[in-house]
This record gives sequence, structure tokens and C-alpha cells, in this order.
Amino acid sequence: MAAAAERTDELVREYLLFRGFTAALKQLDAEIKADREKGFRVDKIVDQLQQFVQSYDLAALRDYWSYLDRRLFSRLEDVYRPTVNKLRTSLFRYYLVHTVQTGRNDKAQEFFLKQASELQNQAEWKDWFVLPFLPAPDFNPTFATYFSRQWADTFIVSLHNFLSVLFQCMPVPVILNFEAECLRSSLIQEENESLRHKLFALQAESSRMKKEELEVEQGVVHHKLPAYVANMDRLGDSELDMTCSQRSTAHSLQSRGGFLSSFLSQTKKGPSRPAHPSGASPTQTGGPLLAKKEPTNHQGTKGKEGTASCKDGKSHFTGLTAGESASLQQRQKRLQEHGKERKELLSKGTSQGQSAEKKTDTSTAETEPFSELHAEQAEPSTKTSAGSAEAVGVRQEQPFIVLSQEEYGEHHSSIMYCRVDCSGRRVASLDVDGVIKVWSFNPIMQTKASSISKSPLLSLEWATKRDRLLLLGSGVGTVRLYDTEAKKNLCEICIDEDMPRILSLACSPSGASFVCSAAAQSPISHMDFSAVSSGGKSMNQVPGKLLLWDTKTMKQQLQFSLEPEPIAINCTAFNHNGNLLVTGAADGIVRLFDMQQHECAMSWKAHDGEVYSVEFSYDENTVYSIGEDGKFIQWNIHRSGLKVSEYDLPSEATGPFVLSGYSGYKQVQFPRGRLFAFDSEGNYMLTCSSTGGVIFKLNSGEKVLESCLSLGGHRAPVVTVDWSTAMDCGTCLTASMDGKIKLTTLLAQKS
Repeated sequence: MAAAAERTDELVREYLLFRGFTAALKQLDAEIKADREKGFRVDKIVDQLQQFVQSYDLAALRDYWSYLDRRLFSRLEDVYRPTVNKLRTSLFRYYLVHTVQTGRNDKAQEFFLKQASELQNQAEWKDWFVLPFLPAPDFNPTFATYFSRQWADTFIVSLHNFLSVLFQCMPVPVILNFEAECLRSSLIQEENESLRHKLFALQAESSRMKKEELEVEQGVVHHKLPAYVANMDRLGDSELDMTCSQRSTAHSLQSRGGFLSSFLSQTKKGPSRPAHPSGASPTQTGGPLLAKKEPTNHQGTKGKEGTASCKDGKSHFTGLTAGESASLQQRQKRLQEHGKERKELLSKGTSQGQSAEKKTDTSTAETEPFSELHAEQAEPSTKTSAGSAEAVGVRQEQPFIVLSQEEYGEHHSSIMYCRVDCSGRRVASLDVDGVIKVWSFNPIMQTKASSISKSPLLSLEWATKRDRLLLLGSGVGTVRLYDTEAKKNLCEICIDEDMPRILSLACSPSGASFVCSAAAQSPISHMDFSAVSSGGKSMNQVPGKLLLWDTKTMKQQLQFSLEPEPIAINCTAFNHNGNLLVTGAADGIVRLFDMQQHECAMSWKAHDGEVYSVEFSYDENTVYSIGEDGKFIQWNIHRSGLKVSEYDLPSEATGPFVLSGYSGYKQVQFPRGRLFAFDSEGNYMLTCSSTGGVIFKLNSGEKVLESCLSLGGHRAPVVTVDWSTAMDCGTCLTASMDGKIKLTTLLAQKS
């Protein structure tokens, strides 16, 4: 309650000052100084009572207790009145014991003279009137207990506890409940957001299940179709001839002509077709190419028509006469020509066509070819069904569900850094113009603080303790500590004038210290892409140093040794407890530092060119790095330089990032922030791409990274990413060169 009262006093002061009520403000300050309740500070009230006892000020002691009785104790229920009386009696006895122990019997006699009329009728005081006249009261059995140190300490603690409970239970005005209401509102908002995510997840799961049920139903319908309709594209010329050979001359040719005209494409070489029979629609004559693009609708329609054709000609399987044979051979020749043209249009492989052409001839028996044809066509239908079921299984293994994707568009130039704080509630973003934005996204996206730096900024990092603080590294050799709630710089320190570029900052998990990477000016401008692309020296091949600073005192603790020579450190990362620090440098070397011994434990050549980004793995037995050579490599930290896995990444994931425009305009940006981030269990990795973030599955046994999900949403190359797992739902951040930041909320599907 004391903290709430103090906070409320500050708010009232601020309000009076804002309104210009200076007289009221002075009166408020005067009354606060003379406040006898000490701002509900129990320790202050107890100290005041002890001060009156030690100064033998009986009148002030009685007056102060009477004030507390009127203001506080009188509000209590009657059941607590005996406790208040016992505390009052103990307070006066404490005063008497103090006077006797210090040899001030005159003060003890004065106490009984002034209090005699009040105390003489109280039974608990009848033995105390002889106290000033006893030569050694501390040895008297009646008073020995009260002269012990234990009794005095017990009384002080009891009084302190009684006042503490009283202040906690007493009713307070609404204004003092302000912070409690804010906290309760915040908790309710968090609960609502959590329920909203669960609702989205359930809706997505319901939609997925409905979709699967629909696909299963469609699969069942597909199995019920006649075999020759379901697998029309697989039919070869021999099967077509076989089917025709089993029809009677008049009715078979008429129905077969109508049937084939609904599936085979109309070509210039083919003869003119008769009018569509009744029941056939123009869309059904679009040929096999159209039928393949829209299998569900057309197959269902064709199935009905094909079934009708079968019924019409079901009783017409007869033998072939000599006259019929000549007419049938001419018909078979035309059918063969149409079959070849159909296979060319559909770009089918020759294996199916060849296997189909090697089937039985038309001279085989009637019943046997028909049964063989039915068996041949049923088998591919089963395979198709298995394929569709397998496809459904793949969709079921989708590791993440995208719940939502929002855009933060307050920046107007390319983003350099974009980081979520430890709590997962706020984001700090920095663009190339030196604009810093601190914003929240739960429950709504809202800018909390905004600042523009006069000097260029090159690095940004959240402080781990008191996560309201930001570390900002500049291009003029300074590091600033920025308070995001007060919206002001708390302090600014100069690192090294000879090495003005602060390339990387990393705060230890304990928050006690942070590392700072400083480098000399680069001979190559960040925008001079031609110099680098033509084979010139890497831009950061300049001297640098790695320093350890104390967060509280903002003083340098030590400088790390960089072997074989001082070089610019591009990226840094701590492990979970801050005992290890991994760095990536411009010379392509990854260094692992022991933060307890403050020395380099191991180092190895990791990349050809600069190291752009490094991170510890989930189990912290390995380290991942991305370099200028476009490699994404996993290293074993227990054996220096042992490569666990290596993958090639596209240039759009590693940089330099290029944004091209009209009239030959080209903007180039070298990597600054994180290029990859892991999920909560370290099984998936988020990287940059030209249109958005891409999530890959990490599997050291594979030679190629498996792409699981493309987040998309960007029109410019993504230059930095972050993945926050502090909340139940993972939050992916992707920031691009057009100043847009996409916030994608994912729900992991537990297998």
C-alpha cells in the first residue's frame, strides 16, 4: 500500500503541475512532509514511536498513539480492541523499562504521576507503581521478563506486523487501486489473447478436418466411377480398339462415337464430329487436357455419361462379320491417330503408351479381353487413391499453423535490426535513417516509443534485466543506454575514437554485463556494392576489438584477445547462462570465449569471407553460422572446427541484399541483424528471402534443407528475422528493405 500511495502522490503532483495549481501543489508538499501516517510506511511509524521513547517525550508518545487510535484503530471491529489495548500497555511498559535501564528514575516517576489517574484502576498496572523504587528491578521475578532483549524485540515485531496487516486490510480510495486495476486489466488482456489464439487454432483445425473429410468423400466417389472413365488418360490405342471390337456395328459405333467425342481433343486432322448427343454438354467435349485441369467436376459428369453409354451397349457384345471387320479397321485407324495426338498434347511419358500398345490384339475372345481391361484400369485407380491419401498425410504433418499475419509500417527506410525483448511483448526496430521504434503487438499493435538519432546507428540490443532498456551502438564510437518507458537516454559512453563503428552488442543473460564489438572505419562504403562484387577486399577487413562492459557502472571491465590479429567482430551471441560467448568475424573465423576465464577457448576458420551471423543450437552442443560464401554450417563446440553439417543457401538469405527499381536504381544493404532464428525446440529455422521469411526443418542427416513453410507478405527483400517463443504461440518477425515488418503468429502442431 505504501508503494501505491507514493505512486499516487506523484501522479497528483504531476496533475497539479499540469493544471497550474501551484498553490495546491505547495500545500500538498507541506502536508506530505508533516504526514503523521508516514505514507502508510510501517517502518517509519515504528521508528517514530521508538524515537519518542528514546527521547523520553511522554507527551508526544501519548499524542501520537492517540492520533493512530483515532485515524486507524477506531475503524477496526470491536473484536480487535483488546489487541490494540495490549499493544498500548506494552508500549508504555517499553517506555518505563527504557527509563529504568538508562537510570532515569525521574522520568519513570513522572510517568506514574501523569498516568496515575488513568492506570490506578487497571489490574495489569497495580504491581508497576513500585518499579521506580526497586533497587534492581531487572532481577525481580515480576519484572525480569520485561527487561530482557527478547521481550523488547518481540513487542517491536508484533507492533510492526499488526500495522502491516491493518494497512493491507483497510479500505482504500479508488485512486489507490489504479495500479492493481492496471495489472488486472493486463492479465485479462493476456488471457483474452491466449483464448483468441486457441480459438484460431481450433478454427484452423476444424477447417483442416472438414477439408480432409471432403477429400476423403471425393476419393470415395472417384473409386465408384467406371474404370475406363477414371483412367481415360491411361488408355492406349489397343485398349480403345479392344473396347470397340466388342461392340455391335450399328449401336456400338454410334454410342462409341458419342463417348469418344466427349474426351478426345478436336484436331485439324480428325474428321468432323456429329452433333452432341442428348445429355452431353459443351464443356464435356473440351478434351482430356481440360479434364485433367478440373478432375473433380468433369470426372463426376463424365462418369454419369459413361455409365449411361455402358448401359445402352451392354447387350450388344457379339461376334464380328467380314463386312463389319473392314469398316471397323478404318475406325480403328482413326482412333489410333487421335490417341497419338492426345498423348502429345498431354506430354505423357512413352512408358505407359508402350505398355498399353503391347496389350492383347483385337482377335482375342470377347469375355477375356473385357475382364483384362477392367483389371488393368482398376489398378491405376487404386494407385491414384493411394496417392491422394498420401498427399493428405503430408498436409497432416505440417509443423505450423499460421494464425495471423500483421504489418508494422511506421518505418520509411530499410530496416537494420528488429528484435523482440525477453518477455516477448515488445519489439525494438532500427532503420538505416537512425529511427528507433519500440512497439507492442499484444493485444494490439501500438508504438510505445520513438526516437531519431543524430549520429548513425549500427547496432541494437535489449538489456536482459530491466528489459525496458535498450543498448544502441553508433557509428561515432559511442554506446547509449535508452529507457523505452521514460523515452530518454540514461547515459552515453565513448568506446574508442580510433574504432568508431560499434558493429555488435550482446547482453549477458544475467544482465550484469554486455560485450561490445568496435571496428575501424571501412575503406569501402556500405552502398558501394560494385567494389565488393568485383572481387575487392571485404568491407570489414579492418582492425577491431571486443570489449566487456559492466551494465550497472557502465565501465569497461576488460578487452578480449583476438588471435591471430585484431579484427572486426560482426556478430556475437551468449549461451543460456552466459558462460560461453560465440563470435563471428570479418576474417571468417568463429571464436568461442569462456566468460568465466575471459579468454578464447577455441577458434576455427568457418567461412571464405566474412561471418555474418552466429547462434548456439538448442542443446548448446553445436554452433550455427552463416557467412559471405553463402554457407549455413553447423559446428561441434566440443571439437574445434568439426563440421556437423553444411548447407548452401541462396544469396537472398545471406546477403548482400539488393533492391532494384526503375531507371537502373539499385539499393544494396549488407547484413546487420540476425539472419536466422530458431523455434522453441531448435528443430526449425527461420531465414530471409526476397518475398518473406522461410522456415526450414533442421536435419543433420540430410544434405539439403527441407522447406516447411513460406511466410511471404513482403514486396522487398527481407534483411533480418527474429523468432520469439516467450508466448504460447510463436511469433516470427521479418523485416524488409522497404521498411515493412511482418509479424506472423504461428501455432506448432504437436506430433
